[in-house]
Amino acid sequence: MSEEQRSLTELVESTEGVVTPGPVIDVADLACIVEAALLASTAPLDMVHLRRLFDDTVAADEILQALGHLQERWQNRGCELLELADGWRFRTHAKIQPHLDRLNPEKPPRYSRAVMETLAIIAYRQPVTRGDIEDIRGVTVATQVIRTLEERGWIDTVGNRETPGRPALYATTRQFLDDLGLRSLTELPPLETMQGALEGMPGVE
Repeated sequence: MSEEQRSLTELVESTEGVVTPGPVIDVADLACIVEAALLASTAPLDMVHLRRLFDDTVAADEILQALGHLQERWQNRGCELLELADGWRFRTHAKIQPHLDRLNPEKPPRYSRAVMETLAIIAYRQPVTRGDIEDIRGVTVATQVIRTLEERGWIDTVGNRETPGRPALYATTRQFLDDLGLRSLTELPPLETMQGALEGMPGVE
């Protein structure tokens, strides 16, 4: 092997496994890109999608730092940046929403007390069957109540109980957590204050 070939071989071996760093992105530019993506998105964006903005060349902790800066920047404004079950998103402050509702003549669907009581039982006792809900409420649960919650995306069937008839088991969804502004079920408020939280959800009468 010639000296030139030996040098080339040593160079290749010395660079094996070395990842060429991507272009350096200024912190301010990074925050602006993340901000624009969140404002343009109609759904929460998780870390996988946020890193995809940069072809995975930006570390998660750098993006988290940018998200922290954005949260500070949006304090005391009409919107706030929240981390929800499905990721990060901007949301209108609750105190601002009544003013915005005046711009939209269409009223959101109204949900009965029976629907919201059923939702509360599922949230705190999940997974539960329809029979469990009826035992707690003391009345029959109409099929329409379950269907309404499923169509709203707040509950879903997660399995079947291994008892005669194998009744369906219901649990809340990530959409339910997102609509409440929560990241996980561990953040559910105490049961005695849950009613007020549910009444603040869109469409509750």
